[in-house]
Amino acid sequence: MSDTSQLILVISTFLFVMALIALAVWGFKAFFSSNSSGPGFFRARERRLNVVESAVVDAKRKLYLIRRDDKEHLVMIGGPVDMVIETGIEARQPLDHPLEDVVIDHSERPQSDPELS
Repeated sequence: MSDTSQLILVISTFLFVMALIALAVWGFKAFFSSNSSGPGFFRARERRLNVVESAVVDAKRKLYLIRRDDKEHLVMIGGPVDMVIETGIEARQPLDHPLEDVVIDHSERPQSDPELS
């Protein structure tokens, strides 16, 4: 009887230690992760490389517009070889909200035409 209870105690202790390790790994990832999409303890550094756009050419080949810093590069991957089609393209800056500084004045409303009534 003591062998069975001792075996259960060893197995439960092992499972408890494994749960503590999993919890520590999860906590480490949550607070020290450099992933910019989620919260983290340390501030993630700014991403320098980004895929701006992609397009399918045929079943094997794809075009990718890749931005590195302030330059964009057009590359084709797949097929027999990967190739750079164009490099050093000036990157377009993201558009700001167009209505950010617009103020609409409702004090002067156009009068309706009496002939149309």
